[in-house]
Amino acid sequence: MQCLLWAFSFWFLLPLVWTLRSALLPENLVYKLPPAWGPWTGENFLKLFHGPFARAFVNSFMVSGSVVLIGLPIAASLGYALARFRIGGHSLRFLVLATQMLPPIVLVLPIFALFRIIGLAGKLVGLTVAYLAFNIPFMAWLLMGFFQGLPKELEEAALIDGATPFSVFFRIVLPLSTPGLFAAGVLGFILSWNEFLFALLLSGRESQTVPVVLATFITQRGILFSQVSAGVILSILPVALLARTVDRYLVEGLTLGGVK
Repeated sequence: MQCLLWAFSFWFLLPLVWTLRSALLPENLVYKLPPAWGPWTGENFLKLFHGPFARAFVNSFMVSGSVVLIGLPIAASLGYALARFRIGGHSLRFLVLATQMLPPIVLVLPIFALFRIIGLAGKLVGLTVAYLAFNIPFMAWLLMGFFQGLPKELEEAALIDGATPFSVFFRIVLPLSTPGLFAAGVLGFILSWNEFLFALLLSGRESQTVPVVLATFITQRGILFSQVSAGVILSILPVALLARTVDRYLVEGLTLGGVK
């Protein structure tokens, strides 16, 4: 059984290993048959940071971080209101969930036209606003399920002792909801970091994100496979490190926050 699990793990890790191998090889050796496994070089990574990739990397961090910092408090408030006070009834809950059912391709052109009118097209602020519009309902729905799993007796006891609803939310509910908040924040960051369609149409030359810049390595001369591979390795590092740092909270938050 252990050998089977090792083989299964290797099968899933093989694309990542092959991408790392391609990132460390010169461009002329990537397509060589039989496959070459040397000599290794860091030239592809250096080329990335001498081009637009460095700015795109910073842009992705700024946009994704802003989505988490701005969207998570709003999503937590909305999720708690839906879980405890049932504002808007089932209609509002369905509306929040329905935002995740709309295909992005249907909305991106109207949003682009609107952003051009108000001057947000091609700017990081506009991209952040667009990501917030789609990530806040997702994070709120995830947190709503988590809040529903918290015992109401703790909140009722605090209210009897004289606490206000705001004090209950900030001093009791949020500290107990740390795993759910981590899960929602990490998933919101990942969704924003990996998004391509909105970033392609709503960003400008100075506000491109990592997925958009990686797509520019498809040139008339072919795909710059080594640089693409190096960019992929660098782009997954922040997400992998973030998920690894908070993996305990992430698993607990996703488990307890399941919609019942």
